[in-house]
Amino acid sequence: MTAHAVDLPLRAGMSMASLRLDLAAALSDLGEDHLYDVQLVVTELVANVLDHTSSTGHLRVLRGQEPGAVMVEVDDESVVRPVYGRSRLGETRGRGIVVVDDLSREWGCRPCGASGKTVFALVECAGT
Repeated sequence: MTAHAVDLPLRAGMSMASLRLDLAAALSDLGEDHLYDVQLVVTELVANVLDHTSSTGHLRVLRGQEPGAVMVEVDDESVVRPVYGRSRLGETRGRGIVVVDDLSREWGCRPCGASGKTVFALVECAGT
C-alpha cells in the first residue's frame, strides 16, 4: 500500500524552511540521517522547478511503494529534462541533480501530461 506523506502544490515564493518542517512532521519515524537525505532531495528537486520552469508544479512524497525507501516525485510544466552537473544559472549552480544522484538509489524523469514531466528520486531509508 502506498501512502502520501506529503502532497502539495509548488509555487513561487514558497518557504523551503516550512517545507522541510512539514517533511519532518510527515516523516517523523525516519532516523535523523534519512530524514535529512529526503529533505535535501526534496529541496533540490523543488528548487529546480522554482528556478527552471514556470515556478508551478506539484510535490509528492510517497511511503510504502518499496519497503525501506521514500519516493519523491515533482511534477512541472516543462518538457526540458534535468541536466546532470550544469546550470544555465551560472558556474556556482548546477549541482542539485548531482546531489540527488548521490543521495538516491535511483532517479529519473518521465513525461507527465501533454507538456510536462515528473522528476523522481527513490531515497533508501532502510533501518529506520
